[in-house]
Amino acid sequence: LEHNWRQRHRVPGRTPCPFPGLASGVLEMRVKEGSKIRNLMGFAMARMQGDVSGVGVSGGGGLRQVVFSGSGRAVTKTITCAEIMKRKVGSLHQLTKLRYKGVREVWVSHEGGASEMTVHRTVPSISILLSKDPLDPQEPGYQPPETLSSNRREICLRDS
Repeated sequence: LEHNWRQRHRVPGRTPCPFPGLASGVLEMRVKEGSKIRNLMGFAMARMQGDVSGVGVSGGGGLRQVVFSGSGRAVTKTITCAEIMKRKVGSLHQLTKLRYKGVREVWVSHEGGASEMTVHRTVPSISILLSKDPLDPQEPGYQPPETLSSNRREICLRDS
């Protein structure tokens, strides 16, 4: 846009969860462009590992599933969160869904007057389900948990 316009606000379109039939206790982490990975991961890790101090998880063992979702510029940060979770928790099944969603942006002019401009854009969106329980391996976007031997092989190849 021209230099005399600034974005006033952004209204994301409503999109249904891409994983039908999830249990009601699934943790949904909505990753935004300005989200701090440290904060997101601190909260999600505590819930998945069953840390009852301060986050209100009842019973031991933690949650069984978490969904990380992000769109636009937050897509890479969403992927990073999922990868960190997989490495720290281990043995997680993954299901990834990619799609596009509509966003409405309202821009206002820096110049005098009350002129506004509304822009409708389509942005990429990603949702990543991580589960301690097995998922359907026939589902498009499924990734099985990494085995310890494949991690060792990767480390050996990097070190040589």
